[in-house]
Amino acid sequence: MTMTLPQADTNDASLVFCGITPQPPLERARAVIVPVPYEATTSYLTGTRLGPSAILAASGQVELWDDETGTEPWDAGLHTLAEVALPEGDSAGALARIREVAATLGASGAFPVFLGGEHSITPAIVEALAPQVPGLSVLQIDAHADLREEYQGSPYSHACAMRRVLDVAPCTQVAIRSLSREEAEALPHLDTRIFYDRDMRRDPGWMDRVIGRLSDRVYLTIDCDGLDPAIMPAVGTPEPGGLGWYETLALMKKLFAAREVVACDVVELCPQPGMIGSSFLCAKLVYKLLAYRFAAGH
Repeated sequence: MTMTLPQADTNDASLVFCGITPQPPLERARAVIVPVPYEATTSYLTGTRLGPSAILAASGQVELWDDETGTEPWDAGLHTLAEVALPEGDSAGALARIREVAATLGASGAFPVFLGGEHSITPAIVEALAPQVPGLSVLQIDAHADLREEYQGSPYSHACAMRRVLDVAPCTQVAIRSLSREEAEALPHLDTRIFYDRDMRRDPGWMDRVIGRLSDRVYLTIDCDGLDPAIMPAVGTPEPGGLGWYETLALMKKLFAAREVVACDVVELCPQPGMIGSSFLCAKLVYKLLAYRFAAGH
């Protein structure tokens, strides 16, 4: 590895995904959990910086046996890093640090899972990985298109996340149900395809069409507000509609079986007092992603 990555205290199970200690050495890990508590541009409710720690805390209650795949994904070799230290008040410096960590992990051969934080971390990660993965494409699950050229004076806002991703990789966007006029007018000129939530309800083959849009190697980004707020209420900008739990799992299972997912993130959890269900759902979802990844043999 080309740089020192932040090491978690392996004696503190609350800092380790699923509470599994001792961890395997980083150099032998097949999957690496990366907490990235970045929050600088949230525009409604704040608190996404607390998302990574909430997911890690909830993960200690996730059952290690996955009945669907008949596996214990942690046993493949799972290592959790300490939270990535980010300079306060320096967005450019913070995003540069995220790119650095992502590039190092991309070169390691492990499967990284980034826990956000706001969606602005995704372009930094993809920018780091794209040169290492020729032909990389991106699958986004989200309520919002995030295709603004800039928002509130910043081109690096969470509302611009996928516009910045498109600078380096084509996208496929799923469960979208909110975008601006500016974004709608830009769409014909952008290398992306939106699967609108309302249209998916009338198309039983939408999952196959999503997979068919993707290249052989894929980066997956899941914004928590892409899920139905009935099961995922703890987000900063909720929208009616969205994917249900089993619908999400069905798409993920198809994705990991058909394509090589090289890395992924789960972002925009905004923990709310007493609302532990959302944090647990995120932890369970990450564990299911690991189950599908290793069951698929990639």
